[in-house]
Amino acid sequence: MEAAPPSGARAESLVRHLVESIVRHPNDVSVQAVEGESVVVLELVVNPEDRAIVEGDRGRTLRAIRNLLSAAAGSRKATLDLVEAHGASASEE
Repeated sequence: MEAAPPSGARAESLVRHLVESIVRHPNDVSVQAVEGESVVVLELVVNPEDRAIVEGDRGRTLRAIRNLLSAAAGSRKATLDLVEAHGASASEE
């Protein structure tokens, strides 16, 4: 039996779990999902002091989180944007 692709809430939970475990200010992590018919867009906001940690060396950490999210999404497309504040994109896939 194949697992169902994650809903926006499950995708949010996955990203939150991954990011909160690596940042210095886990209480400042905010994830907001916008769901479409076949896509989930997640906006991630972290404390400004934690942006470098989340981005990692040349974007590797952020890319790894995006890869895990895509794998969990299955046939549904999932994107993750690291933003300054919800609604303002700063780093896109």
